[in-house]
Amino acid sequence: METNIQGFIGCGASFQEARAVFFGAPFDSTTSFRPGTRFGPAAMRAESFGIETYSPYQERDLEDYSVFDAGDLDLPFGNAAKTLSAIEEAAAEVLAANKIPVLLGGEHLVTLGAVRAAAKRYPGLRLIHFDAHADLRADYMGEELSHASVIRRCHDILGDGRIYQFGIRSGSREEMRWSDTHTRMEKFRADTINEAVKEIGEAPLYITLDLDVVDPAEFPGTGTPEAGGLRFTELLAALLSLRGLNVKAFDICELSPHYDHSGASTALACKVLREMLLAYL
Repeated sequence: METNIQGFIGCGASFQEARAVFFGAPFDSTTSFRPGTRFGPAAMRAESFGIETYSPYQERDLEDYSVFDAGDLDLPFGNAAKTLSAIEEAAAEVLAANKIPVLLGGEHLVTLGAVRAAAKRYPGLRLIHFDAHADLRADYMGEELSHASVIRRCHDILGDGRIYQFGIRSGSREEMRWSDTHTRMEKFRADTINEAVKEIGEAPLYITLDLDVVDPAEFPGTGTPEAGGLRFTELLAALLSLRGLNVKAFDICELSPHYDHSGASTALACKVLREMLLAYL
């Protein structure tokens, strides 16, 4: 008998041979509404065996690609700064090996650690952001490191004109006004993403996906559900339109599996991860 280490379906390559390496960041200490995203990565691994490795959308199979599942990071719950440092260190290790880091959240703040690493490795980095929420607050209740301010912190690194936001349908008045001059925001939809594709061209790209961009009718398993979201098919069309871009890293965040006892939300998250892996490797 052999040791059973449960990884995501079809991702059994070694680190050395892998083209992409994904790791979980089970952290939700700055969650402002319903907690639970720390359980997302483990749930995705367990439930991934309910889907196929083959994608009929792309006619590609994960069995034909080399992906390494590094498991979850050991993170200091309650300490956002140390958590981000640990995520940055892990992402930097993957990038230094010329591989694509794939981060599984956790709450959306975890993105900042990976963006820090990618921006240091690839000057001129662009960011595409799918989300229900703008995440552009200067701070949340006085805290600058928050899932409500993660994209604002990414802007601190990347600057104007390098962040493209899609599906946004919630935010403060100040956030929306701030985005007018600092980010490219498409409210309520993502079907204009081809304009961003043309602008980004060959520039290095980071993609961050907050799963609550999907309408809660299809994806209720999240901490801050927001009505009026994208359908799965709309999100998938947008994600697949990014094939061919210079994707250097990406993440999926904000699955809280226990808010959807049917398991449908976790299954959707697994399917999205499969499609992103197949699209960007």
